[in-house]
Amino acid sequence: MADRSRSLGRPFWTFWTAAALANLGDGIRVAAFPLLAAALSDNPVAVAAVAAAQFLPWLVTGLLAGALADRRAARALIAAADAGRVVVLAVVAVAVVTGVASVALVVAAAFLLGVGETLRDTAAQTAIPRLVDDAQLERANGRLVAGEIVGNEFVGPPVGAMLFVVGAALPFAVNGASLALAVMLVLSLPLSLARPGPGPGRSGADRDGRSAAVDPARRGALAGLRWLARQPVLRTLVVVGAAVAAADSAWFAIFVLYARQSLGLGALGFGLLLATGAAGGLAGSLVADRLIGRLRHRAVLTWSMAVTAGTPALLAVAPHRIAAVAVVVTTSASFAVLNVAALSVRQRLVPGDLLGRVVAASRMLSYGCAALGALAGGALAAGLGMRAPFLFSATVAVAATAAWYVASRPAASGDPA
Repeated sequence: MADRSRSLGRPFWTFWTAAALANLGDGIRVAAFPLLAAALSDNPVAVAAVAAAQFLPWLVTGLLAGALADRRAARALIAAADAGRVVVLAVVAVAVVTGVASVALVVAAAFLLGVGETLRDTAAQTAIPRLVDDAQLERANGRLVAGEIVGNEFVGPPVGAMLFVVGAALPFAVNGASLALAVMLVLSLPLSLARPGPGPGRSGADRDGRSAAVDPARRGALAGLRWLARQPVLRTLVVVGAAVAAADSAWFAIFVLYARQSLGLGALGFGLLLATGAAGGLAGSLVADRLIGRLRHRAVLTWSMAVTAGTPALLAVAPHRIAAVAVVVTTSASFAVLNVAALSVRQRLVPGDLLGRVVAASRMLSYGCAALGALAGGALAAGLGMRAPFLFSATVAVAATAAWYVASRPAASGDPA
């Protein structure tokens, strides 16, 4: 599947470095935001609201971000989004230092940071096919997911937890500094990313050779949704992927409280627990292209969905630290493989001039469901106890995996994955 004999190239690795810095800052915030929320309130719903606020921007600005990504230069959009997030993080740091921080402020900041992430991630997905050859998509996506895992799960969370222990404002200041460095790297990327539109070899023509530019149905922010609705494989993948995202966020939204109350872990222990999972996630991202080459996308997606959402149920029956380590390692690995496979399928099937809008439409549904899942996890924990979100995740895993397996059969979909 992937061409492993050729280098991904200097422009890709510059892009990768910028993304790694951004993900490092995001990983710092992964630990710092729930710790700050838990320090301000011990209400599970309030803590879960912070997690939900980071996903809600996809519902509000997702389609707009997709339209911008298809019409504006990826380099400029990514730099502007990260620069805006630097400003928001500075406000949070000042609020914490001056003692005026509140749950409402943290929720608002999480929402604004999510808006920036919406723009950045959508533009980044349109940039990848312009940085590498088609045969290298799985490999490039795997390396990007690996960098994301290292930053978001391995290095960032323990650093964020340690910085929070030293000073509650420090994680947000360091996050802002890492994003500022990422902006400078992005601005050094080649001119191919400074121009809007599909990249070389992806002119926007349909598979039958017709130009997308003259088709009115391919215009507007809703074009991605319309195109996606007519594609059975991608439509099914997006829907079941959104269900898995909801299940995953349901338990993870209250995981900081579960770790404290059921596992007896403090801030540093929570950060280290998250970092432990990165070992599995890193391994999964690095072998994903080989797994896809051997088993094909459909089988890899089926297994990764089941493991990602089903494994957390272990913590409902075995609230022990060893079980928690097993869960975070396994789910991180399977989620990494799931991401690489899904990203590559999308980039291969979607026309270049619609990629940004289809990415945005897909993620709008996924992150919207993740936000609802986070709120549901908080409500379940408050009403039924800390184990309820883990059982909810397992239930969704069974339903979503079965739905994908049946709907994606070549005979049913007409387009094997």
